[in-house]
Amino acid sequence: MGEGNLQSVKHVFLVLSGKGGVGKSTMATQIALGLVKAGKKVGILDVDICGPSIPHMLNLKGRNIHKCSEGWVPVYADEENQHLAVMSIAFLLKNDNDAVVWRGPKKNAMIKQFLTDVYWKDVEYLVIDTPPGTSDEHISTVENLQALNPDGAILVTTPQNVATADVKRELTFCRKTKMPVLGIIENMSGFVCPTCKECSNVFSSGGGEALAEYAQVPFLGAVPIDPSLTNALDLGKKFLNEDSPTSQAISKIVDHLIKTCDT
Repeated sequence: MGEGNLQSVKHVFLVLSGKGGVGKSTMATQIALGLVKAGKKVGILDVDICGPSIPHMLNLKGRNIHKCSEGWVPVYADEENQHLAVMSIAFLLKNDNDAVVWRGPKKNAMIKQFLTDVYWKDVEYLVIDTPPGTSDEHISTVENLQALNPDGAILVTTPQNVATADVKRELTFCRKTKMPVLGIIENMSGFVCPTCKECSNVFSSGGGEALAEYAQVPFLGAVPIDPSLTNALDLGKKFLNEDSPTSQAISKIVDHLIKTCDT
């Protein structure tokens, strides 16, 4: 067991946001599924200790993790092919409604264990879903990843100024910790009508792109709200509507990330 388990992973992405409720876990899940669709072997590490939601989104609630000689064995969303491995504290809780009431040192120890003792096997891409903010969980994650030279952070925002202002703080965090920024995603950028597929602005648009320009980092794309995606996540099902502008936007983001890592 130990750091060698993570050293075998070729690419590591952190999904960050300075604000809750912007769809960060949704983006992490969809990026991971997009990478799997592209033929990659992928892992998702959920380090949101107090609010783990990845197992619910992937219909993995109630599953258990086991130990082998190499370390903890993650839960596979597709057991037959083992292309999507998932690790989350939710798998260690006796009840889905149990609250994790831990102080910082215990959270940090848990994250370090996730980053060193999980047997990722032949995973090529590891997507790390983090809680909102720039707290203990983020510092612990970045410190334990520094020796591995992660590809960088993907920042998620919504179009409104109140969200982009919080993401500016996340940009500052990345720069202070020397974490490269792969780009910014503007989530909830418009609403896709389930009947006509027309996309219309509900909140506003362009905030994420303006922030990317301000910070001089890539703008990865604008992802509109799609009720069919929301429904799929609630039911723990794959989002299969490839004709949706939302699906197309996510596919472009994944393609960009793959090309960035291959160059």
